[in-house]
Amino acid sequence: MGRITIHLHGQARERSCREMLEIYSQRLSNRNVKITSHSSKKTVQQYYDEINNNATLFILDEAGEQYTSRQFADLVKTWTIATEDINLAIGPVDGWQKINHSVNRTISLSKMTMPHELAAVILAEQVYRATEIIKGTKYHRN
Repeated sequence: MGRITIHLHGQARERSCREMLEIYSQRLSNRNVKITSHSSKKTVQQYYDEINNNATLFILDEAGEQYTSRQFADLVKTWTIATEDINLAIGPVDGWQKINHSVNRTISLSKMTMPHELAAVILAEQVYRATEIIKGTKYHRN
């Protein structure tokens, strides 16, 4: 079974975002999903190189593929039954433009720009929502 790790470049500075990330981290801990913060002192390239090891990497970028919550749940379901691990990475404040990468696996949470801390909370919630959709609970009312 593949593990899913949500990677963040630096700790959330906003207390409310930190608290929400902690809530979702607790909710996801028994679902083989982990939220990990990396030092914000690392360059974008160092951060990218660190998270691009031994797992399939999806970077979050406004130009990436957009999914409905149900489509994303289908994607998460394929990840959870696969053998390889999945890394979902929120970029640094200035985004991913300054790295040398050939990643064609990008996900967009919105065409709108948002603070990376808020994007991290939204991603964590959507991964949690996906696990609830997969389980068939009433969390996702649609």
